[in-house]
Amino acid sequence: MTPQPETASQRCDVWLFRARLFKSRALAADAINAGHVRIERFGQVQRLTRAAAPVRAGDILVFTRGGEVVRIIVVALGERRGPASEARALYASASAAG
Repeated sequence: MTPQPETASQRCDVWLFRARLFKSRALAADAINAGHVRIERFGQVQRLTRAAAPVRAGDILVFTRGGEVVRIIVVALGERRGPASEARALYASASAAG
């Protein structure tokens, strides 16, 4: 993983797919377009409605998967959809309490 500048961003659907949180980019885009993904940045929570919405390191994403609410912190941007160990390095679990 190469170091990225603080302003680097990536499409949300691409990031979710590369982090192996959705099985396909189309499923990630469908969830975003349906308004099922929220992003928290600088203390402001916003519901995403476009798959092309930018995601940056430090953002918190909240979505449901399998009936469970998932809250994660974006740690890094992915360069490819690699093995699970590489994908896990892209995010960290965020506690529900905040």
